Amino acid sequence: MLRNLPEQTQMLIFTGNNISVLSDNVFGEADYLNGLKIVDLSNNLIKDIKGKAFHHVSNVERLILNHNNISISSKYDNNYHHPRVFSNFYNLRELHLTDAFVDNTDGALADDLHDIFVNSNLTKLFKLHLEQNEIKNFIDERVFCDLPELQQLYLGDNIIPRLNFNVLCLPKLGFIDLEHNNITKFSQDDLDTLNKLAKPYRSENLMIKLEGNPFRCDSSIKNFYLWLHKTNVEVKNLDRLECYQTKGGTKYIMNLKNLVESRNSKVSLALTVLLVILVFILLTLLGAYVYLKKDSVRSKFAPLFESVTRKVHYTTLESQAV
Repeated sequence: MLRNLPEQTQMLIFTGNNISVLSDNVFGEADYLNGLKIVDLSNNLIKDIKGKAFHHVSNVERLILNHNNISISSKYDNNYHHPRVFSNFYNLRELHLTDAFVDNTDGALADDLHDIFVNSNLTKLFKLHLEQNEIKNFIDERVFCDLPELQQLYLGDNIIPRLNFNVLCLPKLGFIDLEHNNITKFSQDDLDTLNKLAKPYRSENLMIKLEGNPFRCDSSIKNFYLWLHKTNVEVKNLDRLECYQTKGGTKYIMNLKNLVESRNSKVSLALTVLLVILVFILLTLLGAYVYLKKDSVRSKFAPLFESVTRKVHYTTLESQAV
């Protein structure tokens, strides 16, 4: 039926079906759908997309494949995912792949995505959604480097443990969503890299989302907190960041801001107490020294006392005379 759409079609919403395979030329074998800009194929239980499935719809700007079961497998399997699957989308600006792949997809997903980006010529892609795909690691850190126009990258709700992909190769990247991943800390190199995506290195500042990550409440958290307040990178929902700590088999979740401020106040209180103790000890030692050397102190200060007393006496006499 998709091969017989009206020529005037600009938006196609075809969702909630049971279409396991998108065969070659799913929209027909002629370039007559020149006005088609948006294609939504979400929730169709799609498992396999053939290499030429999306030919002849080169003007599409937004492709949505959310919530399907696309398989990633070797080329010898029936569900082989062709790396040129998006090669005909010359004008594609938004690619939505939220929860698009089959559950428990292994690490090959990241490699396959890289092959797709390299071979599909997505030179105008502005926005990429990859949330909820159980992505953990990118073996090739340049996985997104063939997307020169990419400005918004959504990687939330995955299992990413750190900044394990290259972002400096994306000259226009302005937003990264890393919320609800498995990031426990950022190294200093990671923080320095993020700084290079903001002023003064770029004309615009990077915006990033980090809430929902299990940051550890260890010694590195203070350095991260200080970075958050001095960097030009705009961290969304800063007050919602939390860190996790386990004591006695119990996991504690603490607001990052409250934890650091509490630690700082404890340090400030400790320094104040220490200063008071040191002043008390100093005064005690000074008093003991004066007591032990009282004769010597009296002999040294007696002339001074006598001089002051004499001046006071003379002043009193002068005042009486007047």
